[in-house]
Amino acid sequence: MEALVETTGELFPAHTYLLDGTNLVAYVKKGELTPFYFKSPIKGFDKRGRKFTPGNITLFTTKKAQNERTVIGSSGQVYTLTEDSCSCPGFTYRGTCKHMGQHG
Repeated sequence: MEALVETTGELFPAHTYLLDGTNLVAYVKKGELTPFYFKSPIKGFDKRGRKFTPGNITLFTTKKAQNERTVIGSSGQVYTLTEDSCSCPGFTYRGTCKHMGQHG
């Protein structure tokens, strides 16, 4: 795993990317501290025509909350559930979901 900060120029913001070989696993937007992890890595991240410098990989190490649990949705997907949020699409779009009622 490696972290890279984009230094290409004005057209490309200086986001920090987490790569596993050529697969893009996550990124942190410029000026933010919270990483966004993709559900499945983006394969074949192309660095041609762009400039990067080594980044701080500690941005991508987050501590698991004590009350954090994983639940399996009806379609077999695995979601992360805390006492006030869920990573499922229902919670993302509506702010509530069936997992909160069942396990919250």
